[in-house]
Amino acid sequence: MAAAKQTPALVLDVDGYDVRLTNPDRVYFSEGGQTKLDLANYYLSVGPGIVNALRDRPCMLHRFPKGVEGPKVHQKRLPAGAPPWVETVRLHFPRFGLHADELCVQRLADVIWAVQMSTVEFHPWNSRRADTEKPDEWRIDLDPMPRCGYDTVRRAAHVSREILGELGAVGWPKTSGGRGLHIYVRIAPVHGFQDVRRAALAFAREVERRLPDDVTTAWWRRDRAPDDLFVDYNQNARDHTIAAAYSVRGNSRGTVSAPVTWDEIDDAVPDDFTIATMPDRFARLGDLHAGIDDAVFDLAPLLEWAERDERAGQDTPPEPEE
Repeated sequence: MAAAKQTPALVLDVDGYDVRLTNPDRVYFSEGGQTKLDLANYYLSVGPGIVNALRDRPCMLHRFPKGVEGPKVHQKRLPAGAPPWVETVRLHFPRFGLHADELCVQRLADVIWAVQMSTVEFHPWNSRRADTEKPDEWRIDLDPMPRCGYDTVRRAAHVSREILGELGAVGWPKTSGGRGLHIYVRIAPVHGFQDVRRAALAFAREVERRLPDDVTTAWWRRDRAPDDLFVDYNQNARDHTIAAAYSVRGNSRGTVSAPVTWDEIDDAVPDDFTIATMPDRFARLGDLHAGIDDAVFDLAPLLEWAERDERAGQDTPPEPEE
């Protein structure tokens, strides 16, 4: 039997950088039939948004060489064969005594090159290359347990916004691309991961106090009810990452972690936002997180809450392993 004919590689001009795309017709998303080229074109269509979400951040790549229904590769180190213009940032992992040079996006061509290397999901750190040990992004992860409905996620989102307003902070919501919601808050890069996690836990406990029947901050999964909403403060620990705004997720439908407005929370559902629907949405609305760098919050009030909780005997659980 003759071997299947391979589609020739393409060369994409991405803002003056040539990016070679091999196997452009390989199907990555079985539900809609979108290919590797469709994935590249998706990221081109949301270029300012994905670059804004990734710029200057160490970035773990979730690669799917055979499409999203095949094996997944979690890639910390930059894959071999990168063009000379692709930049990295060196990270140290003390537990293992190792270093890794991770992708550090500067331009859209970096993103498309990562797609060439079969990257579907982009998972950036919440710190930047100027000081990777000082986060500038606090991440509120509203993570539903298996039987938790999306109405509970919405309630927790509104309560989170209410508390943020009381603190004088601006939250920037997005779908997770799964069943949850994320809210990002820009912070000054003056605290280490431990203090940012303590502040995130203090905030999560306040959400739990206001929604005691819906929300949990229980450390152990076994202590959470199946219909609980977990406010996952651990996403602020060192080397814990979640999908970036505008990142496609590795499922057959090609859902997207999509920025949304607060007015959309009550009506939108995560499945509304896919590789097929987001290009038109971005063309109409632009990057809904474009102003995040102009709304920097001081964590001091939350660190005071953390100290209050610790004095009351509410200890901070140990750091999760890197």
